[in-house]
Amino acid sequence: MGLKGCEVQLDNPWNTYYAGQTINGQANFTFDSPKKVRGIIIRFLGEANTEWTEERNVTTSEGKTENEITNLKGHEEYFKIQYYLLGGKNSSETELPPGTHTYPFTCALPPTLPSSFEGEFGHVRYTIKVTLDRPWKFDQDMKMAFTVIAPVDLNLNPRVKEPSKLELEKAFCCFCCRSGPLAVITRLPQTGYVSGQTLPITCEVDNSSNVNLTAVKFELRKLVTFHTNQPRSEKRETKVIIAQLSVGPVNGGDSHTYTQQMEIPALPPTNLLNCGIIALDYDLHVECDVSGPHRNLTGKIPITLGTIPLASLRPQAEDPSLAPTQPVSPASASGDANLGGALGWNVADSAGGALYPNIPPPQFVETEYRGAIAGKDDNEHTQIIGDNTFAPRYPTFQFNNATAPPKSP
Repeated sequence: MGLKGCEVQLDNPWNTYYAGQTINGQANFTFDSPKKVRGIIIRFLGEANTEWTEERNVTTSEGKTENEITNLKGHEEYFKIQYYLLGGKNSSETELPPGTHTYPFTCALPPTLPSSFEGEFGHVRYTIKVTLDRPWKFDQDMKMAFTVIAPVDLNLNPRVKEPSKLELEKAFCCFCCRSGPLAVITRLPQTGYVSGQTLPITCEVDNSSNVNLTAVKFELRKLVTFHTNQPRSEKRETKVIIAQLSVGPVNGGDSHTYTQQMEIPALPPTNLLNCGIIALDYDLHVECDVSGPHRNLTGKIPITLGTIPLASLRPQAEDPSLAPTQPVSPASASGDANLGGALGWNVADSAGGALYPNIPPPQFVETEYRGAIAGKDDNEHTQIIGDNTFAPRYPTFQFNNATAPPKSP
């Protein structure tokens, strides 16, 4: 058999790095019999891909209408670093004896990388592939994915610190009589948030009409636009509901004020800065359902999701029960002193740790959105290390819920 197992260990227990950091790790190969190789190659790749099919009607030269399926694709490559851990391109054959062989590696990530992202029609993905270069035989590939985060500091955007108010109002005509208006005002104390925080929603309903308001529905939505460059300028939009809740009813002639909290799970930051084929936004969508043959009222408040919270907020101290379950390699243990402040893992030289020392570091939590790691450059000789699917991890903070308004009964 030869190769019994391959393990890639990184110096970060969450396999998560900020753009501009350096990855250190080691590749461990275990052989149960002698193995002949020309070399061992490691490749680090950062790229974005989008793809979907569209069906359209076309008219043939005979005047017939037929369905044509078009495959649309987009691609961007952010960096590719490849080198030999053992041997070389023109090296002679080497026989590796049975047992475990360890090869250390390092890779400096470019500072302008977009955040990792997995979506319905595309992804931004970072992978490590280790290849056994075998003479006169198929190469053996081992591949894994890791997370890259592009920091988004909410403190650098004055607009997200300001409160937001959405006013929806409508007067109804019923049996030739015009009633008073239905007015619904939704307020947020600011529009910038981070994963782990709650949206403190205040909703004031003044129903002076003779139409019943059955419910006010709130949806935190992720809005993704995928672009392609084959052909260029094509796009497909998806709206994913992250969280939702509703309040009401409020009958005609009544008024009520509601305060609610909506928790934000682990999510990628807004915009995917430096990615040209995937755009990402968030909003709080508000819909007022009314009784009878009347159109509902709708509106939205744009939300900016960052990776560094506003300094005026007070996250809780790090929960020891959420400590990483992965073993930390000796290389990472030496970096424990660099933990701290806002950004988190190994960022003693970062602005986040220096500017916001009172904000405890985040946990790095897997998002619920996963993607298959195998790509177009893989084949039946490619082995995926760990799970065949991958969910990026995003900085997630623990906040003191006492600072948010209480839920309505």
